[in-house]
Amino acid sequence: MPINADQLIHHLKRGLAPVYFVYGEETLLVEESCQAIREAAHHGGFLDRQLFTVESGFDWNELFVSLQSLSLFAERRLIELRLPNGKPGEMGAKILTEISAKPPADTVFLVTCGKLEKAVRESKWAKALEAAGVAVVAYPLETAQWPLWIRRRMEAKGLKPGPGVVELLTHLMEGNLLACAQEIDKFSLQFGSGDVGLDDIEGNLGDNARYNVFALVDASLRGEAVVVERILNSLRGEGVEPILVLWALAREARELAQMANLVAGGQPVMRVLESRRVWAKRKPLVGSALKRLSPPATQNLLLRAARTDRILKGRASGDVWQELQCLALSMSGLQPSTCQI
Repeated sequence: MPINADQLIHHLKRGLAPVYFVYGEETLLVEESCQAIREAAHHGGFLDRQLFTVESGFDWNELFVSLQSLSLFAERRLIELRLPNGKPGEMGAKILTEISAKPPADTVFLVTCGKLEKAVRESKWAKALEAAGVAVVAYPLETAQWPLWIRRRMEAKGLKPGPGVVELLTHLMEGNLLACAQEIDKFSLQFGSGDVGLDDIEGNLGDNARYNVFALVDASLRGEAVVVERILNSLRGEGVEPILVLWALAREARELAQMANLVAGGQPVMRVLESRRVWAKRKPLVGSALKRLSPPATQNLLLRAARTDRILKGRASGDVWQELQCLALSMSGLQPSTCQI
């Protein structure tokens, strides 16, 4: 059964497997998992490292011969195979299956890919690699996992996040693991180690597209129609991709719909906000929106987001920026006459 990046660290403490198959759509986690395997292999005496990258015209026989031959530089070796598109072809699939059936002695074989479709994950060669050693899958973090990941990341850098810091980073960076890791690296360089508070980081967070998109969401929740239109015009003028704007609005719409149903079912607003782990500073904001938006209104937000998505993908006619404006204004509690679902 595949393991995730966190489980890999515990596995490596118990010893090395002959084969590692690392893949997934979260590039940062794939690379950091591979680096952890490299370091464990080096500490274990696997000092000879060879790297192969599958490109057009790649010679699979060269890889096979290299694996079967003895190392010229060390008794133990790490051989890496990078398979960017996850498609080894008929010859590659055959050789990977053969290698997996009888991994060479004194060798750690590391195969890395990006995101793999289900059909590829269930192919004979992929199953063979998994059976021969350990498969590590770099899954994207779920919403509930972000705070713990950020806290651990900061603590690993010697940083102690103060109240609200983890929540702020989660709010601004969710969905972009690499950007979040880079921000934490910046904090480490700037503050060294020790306590980091909101006042320390709020002015240092980049005024990038993601920040402005979240500002749009908050303006929508506050019901500030004029601010909503101004931010949207700014995003459009800066060339921000509409898919990023839709992602942020649709994400908030889904959360609102789920919370509105809980409130309609009799749960107090504050209890719902706590159960959904709404950041403390945003509780008044989201709470006021829940009082303004009924469950049917939040369902209409989801319908509008789905329509905007179809337009964005060319499956429906319309102006995507106008639809985004309608979605944001509807979240504000307004129903412009020009906006029809």
